[in-house]
Amino acid sequence: MEQTEEDKAAFKKSKFITEYLDKNYYHKWSGHSGTWETIVWNKGEEKPTKSEFDTGVASLQAEYDAQEYARNRVSAYDSVGDQLDMLMKDMRDGTTTHKDACEAVKAKYPKPE
Repeated sequence: MEQTEEDKAAFKKSKFITEYLDKNYYHKWSGHSGTWETIVWNKGEEKPTKSEFDTGVASLQAEYDAQEYARNRVSAYDSVGDQLDMLMKDMRDGTTTHKDACEAVKAKYPKPE
């Protein structure tokens, strides 16, 4: 069964919630179902306000989103073996095939300013 976009978004948000909790409240919680209200806190543990939680999760989401260009570049570059082959041929032939290929990927997926 194929995941819907809504399911994918919920999974992604759940991942950020887990990362936020692990980063800031390690061993102080034991589970969640994708929302602040469903976090199971260990007995007697201090927990964030909903506002602190929302801000923290949104910050992690923004950091992830800001790196989309880098994730796109990784999948667009040729394999390491192919890049080494291009470099070897460029050195032998005096060409710029490798440089041109890298610049094409960078142009296709520019780093945000």
